[in-house]
Amino acid sequence: MDGDNRPDIGQDSLALHAAHSGKLEIRSKVPLSSRDDLSRAYTPGVAEVCRRIADDPDTVWKYTLKSNTIAIVSDGTAVLGLGNIGPFAGIPVMEGKAILFKEFAGVDAFPICLDAKSEDIVRIIRSLAPVFGGINLEDIAAPACFEIEEELQDLGIPVMHDDQHGAAVAVLAAIINACKVTEKRFEDLRVVVCGAGAAGYAVCRLLKCIGYDTQSCTPVRELIACDTSGIIYRGRPGLYKNKYKFILGDETNSMHRIGTLADAMKGADVFVGVSVANLVTEEMIRAMGSDPIVLSLANPVPEIMPDKARAAGAAIVGTGRSDYPNQVNNVLAFPGIFRGALDARATRITDEMKIAAAHAIAECVRNPTSEKILPDPLDRGVVTAVALAVKQAAISGGVARDM
Repeated sequence: MDGDNRPDIGQDSLALHAAHSGKLEIRSKVPLSSRDDLSRAYTPGVAEVCRRIADDPDTVWKYTLKSNTIAIVSDGTAVLGLGNIGPFAGIPVMEGKAILFKEFAGVDAFPICLDAKSEDIVRIIRSLAPVFGGINLEDIAAPACFEIEEELQDLGIPVMHDDQHGAAVAVLAAIINACKVTEKRFEDLRVVVCGAGAAGYAVCRLLKCIGYDTQSCTPVRELIACDTSGIIYRGRPGLYKNKYKFILGDETNSMHRIGTLADAMKGADVFVGVSVANLVTEEMIRAMGSDPIVLSLANPVPEIMPDKARAAGAAIVGTGRSDYPNQVNNVLAFPGIFRGALDARATRITDEMKIAAAHAIAECVRNPTSEKILPDPLDRGVVTAVALAVKQAAISGGVARDM
């Protein structure tokens, strides 16, 4: 194991957080060492800045922190693999997300953990929006995460639930390059997605272009989604109770397969796991098609460990972990997506912007191999490439403000 996954990392992390009382602080960008400094930064000089913004609200982007600030909003109902641990316990993760934004993309981000119901979260975010240039929704359980994101698309600034779209973008980038290595055609792929929560739902929609403009989105040939009850299919008893699973049942599984995850994986080209540990056996990998691509992304323990997947014949294996090759992690996506959206002063994050991000990530690996289908998450060049692609997509898509 590398340093990030050694057995005592939890105790080390506790010591780090205790020593610093968390991971964030606020620092001034301007000096406050004289009366003139105070007059310019605060009263009386700041009154003129306020008057300018009151006369022309669009100048808020020029004169305040709004142009480079993201709110990371969570209710703590789906934190990591820990589940519903509440807003207090969710703070360390949101702080961590904030320092990733700053370190990788130069974006100022602040964690806002709410003890509120989903309908109240929408109202609270609308009230907070004037301060921020974008909203990153994080660790909110399904289906509330879908509903909150949908309700806020008219906010006038980008709102994205990263557990959905950051994961989907990273998976798409991984599959694009895995196809190059295995010489498979993306549009011919038969894909099984295990997990129908936030990440699984978004991965399925992106790979099948559900709701996407097919001029910019190429769908895979066949996709089957599975949950704890097995294959999701149209007409499955009880499916209508969940609007989002109903959508998957209606728009995937064109062969109308029924049965278990093992049944779904027979003959498949790609397995994407965004579920729980140890669900997949070597026999299930052997039943897949030739040179299968296995993205086993449950954390910290994947659906099948990489050594077992390779022993069973997997041509390419990816996980969500940093101690194995091919880490499929949304840190490859969200810093650059929001950096590009802020640079464009985008009113929202479009499907085209997400697809552009995925292709930009894939293109950061010039010669992909079975051991390297994605760039290193610590590669600072990834954010630059993704931000540029996202900004260009925002401009061409008509969602960028005049700058």
